[in-house]
Amino acid sequence: MDAFNVPDFDDLPRVPDMPQGCAWGIFDKGGKKDLLGTLNLLTPSVIKAACGEARDGVSISLNWPLNAMPFNPPGRIAPVHKQMTLREAGLSQGTGWDDEIHFNTQLSSQWDSLVHWQHQPSGLAYNGITVTKEALAVANTAANTMPTLDHWHAVGGLVARGVLIDFKEWAEKRARSEGKTGEDAVCHPLDGHRITAEEIEAVAKDQGVEFRPGDVLIIRTGLTEVMQAPSPEDMAKLQKQRISGVHGVLESVKWLWNKRFAAVAGDTWAFEALMPVKEDGTPMTSNDLVLHPWLLSMFGMPIGELWALKALSEHCKASGRYSFMLTSAPLNIPGLIGSPPNALAIF
Repeated sequence: MDAFNVPDFDDLPRVPDMPQGCAWGIFDKGGKKDLLGTLNLLTPSVIKAACGEARDGVSISLNWPLNAMPFNPPGRIAPVHKQMTLREAGLSQGTGWDDEIHFNTQLSSQWDSLVHWQHQPSGLAYNGITVTKEALAVANTAANTMPTLDHWHAVGGLVARGVLIDFKEWAEKRARSEGKTGEDAVCHPLDGHRITAEEIEAVAKDQGVEFRPGDVLIIRTGLTEVMQAPSPEDMAKLQKQRISGVHGVLESVKWLWNKRFAAVAGDTWAFEALMPVKEDGTPMTSNDLVLHPWLLSMFGMPIGELWALKALSEHCKASGRYSFMLTSAPLNIPGLIGSPPNALAIF
């Protein structure tokens, strides 16, 4: 479906037993359940326009090292990289090397697929799909009825116009203009700032960029930069579980859908601010995420997390350009729930 024909949040057709704004069925074709979600907004004309952003011959990787996280939370293993000679592997008597990598797809830069976090009251993933281990364990993508990342390869991966919203740079520049200095002028990603849609619009205006349907919104807070080499003070802040990100409220939900983004990404753990709060500001737990069920389950909008954005920020600031051609090709294995994005920003 063309982005201009997609209804606004309040005008989306009602889905029985789901909140207003659930987009299930919007991208279905020929009676077949859609498995791509908002990647459908990447039409040939949108991709062609995105390719026009690549005119300076500059390419920047947005991928944090797989082993960059200084600790691994419970349930998520640290990466294991095993190197072996071809002789040790029993493959050849010649001189050469192989390696194997065992890692959790959520511990570094990643895409969350549309099955990573469900609409919790119903337990359903995007498009009303019930996710099971058996369904995720299919032998090939052609037989895969789950909305997982391997389906991206059938449409050529992700090629889009990326837009960096450098919130950290903007907030610190604003603080300095107000006369603040030292630590008072630092926008620390572990201070728990909840970035509103209004602030995103303000940053975009100051950067001189306008959003277009099919864009990928990328927000920098500086988190991966801090976690690359955290100080004792950083680790103390982390214990408070106040992590900056997009404000998880209905206003943000509506704004993200109505902007017709193909996907969103950032350098934080969850894209949305942690821990979540209710609309009245009452604290909630990690079980009560707001943007995850809306974006992944009800919109079909992929979320990128823990991306490396410092080099991108520096180039955008130096060039004065905050839009670029973005490419991403996740791993290609059936039933893929999360994946390194293998993302490049091309100017």
